[in-house]
Amino acid sequence: MTASLDQKKQRLFLVLAGIFLTNALVAEMIGVKIFSGEQTLGWQPAHLPILGFSMDFNLTAGAIIWPVVFITSDLINEYFGKPGVKRISYLTAGLIAYAFVVIFLTMELPPAQWWLDANNRDGEGNFFDMNFAFNKIFGQGQRIIIGSLSAFLLGQLIDVFVFQRLRKITGPRMLWLRATGSTLVSQFIDSFVVLFIAFAGTFSWPQLMAIGVTNYIYKFAVAILLTPVIYLGHYLIDRYLGKANAEKISEDAARQSQSFL
Repeated sequence: MTASLDQKKQRLFLVLAGIFLTNALVAEMIGVKIFSGEQTLGWQPAHLPILGFSMDFNLTAGAIIWPVVFITSDLINEYFGKPGVKRISYLTAGLIAYAFVVIFLTMELPPAQWWLDANNRDGEGNFFDMNFAFNKIFGQGQRIIIGSLSAFLLGQLIDVFVFQRLRKITGPRMLWLRATGSTLVSQFIDSFVVLFIAFAGTFSWPQLMAIGVTNYIYKFAVAILLTPVIYLGHYLIDRYLGKANAEKISEDAARQSQSFL
C-alpha cells in the first residue's frame, strides 16, 4: 500500500527528529572527553596566537557529531519551519536534562564489591577505582550542564530565526546561504554562551574569548565543508516526497514560519 503524503511527512519528521535527538544526546554524553584536533589529522599543534594566548584545537568529543545536529536542524527548518525546530529543540533539551538527572542518580548508587574487584585493573595491570572512573567520566559540573543546555536552546532559536529571515529574502533559491549562514550565526553565539556560563570566574575573560574564537574557527570550517551534505539531504528528501510535493511543503513551512517572525 502506497503511503500518503501526510504519512510520508510524519515519517520524515520522525526520522529527522530521531537523528537530531540521538546525536544531540550522545554529543552531550561524550562531551566530557577533550581530544586534539591536530593530532587526529596527524598535524602538529596549531599554536595560534589569539588575544595573547597560544591556542590549539583541543575540542570536546561532542564536536565530532554536533555537525549532524546542525544539518538535521536545517532540514527540519526547511520542511517543517520554525514550529518544527522549536518542538524538537525543546523536547531534546528536556530529554538531555532527564538523562543527566538519571546519571547523577546512578552515581549515588553504592557499587557492588564484586564489580569493583572484577574491574580493578587496567590493561597494564595498574590498579584503579572503577566507581571513581564511572563518576569521573559521566559526572559533569552543574554549570557546564546549564551552560550547554542554555547555549543549545539559544543557538537553535537564533538558527531558525536567521534561516527563515534569509528564506524570506532569497525564496527557495540559495539554499547554501540560509543553511550555512544560519549555522555560522547561531554557532558564534553558542561558542561563547556555553563558555561564559560554565567557566566565568574559572578562566579570565581574555582566555574565555580565546577559547571561544578557537572553537568557532573549527565550527566555521565544518559548516562550510558540510554544505554539500545539506544538498544531499535535500536531494534524498525530494526523492522521497516527490519534487513537487517537497517544494510545496517547503513553501508552506516558510509561510507558516514568517507569521512567527
